[in-house]
Amino acid sequence: MRSTWRDRDRDFQKHLPDGETTQSQLQMILLKTQTDNKPIPGLDPDSYSQCYGSQQSIDCDEVYPGIYIGDVATAKNKLYLNKLGITHLLNCAAGQGFGFANTGKNFYQDTTIRYLGLPLSDFITTDISKYFYTAAEFIDEAVSTGGKAFVHCMVGMSRSATCVLAYLMIKKEMLAVDAIQTVRKNRCIQPNMGFIRQLAQLDNQLRRQRL
Repeated sequence: MRSTWRDRDRDFQKHLPDGETTQSQLQMILLKTQTDNKPIPGLDPDSYSQCYGSQQSIDCDEVYPGIYIGDVATAKNKLYLNKLGITHLLNCAAGQGFGFANTGKNFYQDTTIRYLGLPLSDFITTDISKYFYTAAEFIDEAVSTGGKAFVHCMVGMSRSATCVLAYLMIKKEMLAVDAIQTVRKNRCIQPNMGFIRQLAQLDNQLRRQRL
């Protein structure tokens, strides 16, 4: 039987035994969790300059098995993406103009990479939550089939990190605190305050559903 709006309202009102997850709690976890120093995935530091050129900048970290977060310059480095074995690319800053990465499906048409673009601005007022499940399904499509997902925005700290955190919470059933610690240990991320608030709301919603 399908749940009714009344059922969902009751779920939303369920008491959480450990209390509500708050934005301030998640911000504190971000501040307390230290990022480990790790080599660039997929590259031999000794041969990096010979293979990719001293002017070629790579900014990429594997934050969970099969999931990489990086910046827009790395997203455009198709040689590197191929070396990593990336099968799915999620652009969390799709669009034109300042603060956006205007790549798109056509940019990757000479590869086998599946592309998805989300038109997100890095503002505290942006409703990123409406894309949480879309992003989670796309990333899960890669990971669950043995592929690899590269998730990026402009610098790989806010929009992309938020979408990966949502994936871990939705598909891997991690609490927001655990998801943040997992990703932050592998990459220095900093979702904006509005995104952190929406992750706290998602956490409360998922915890109620699992009661």
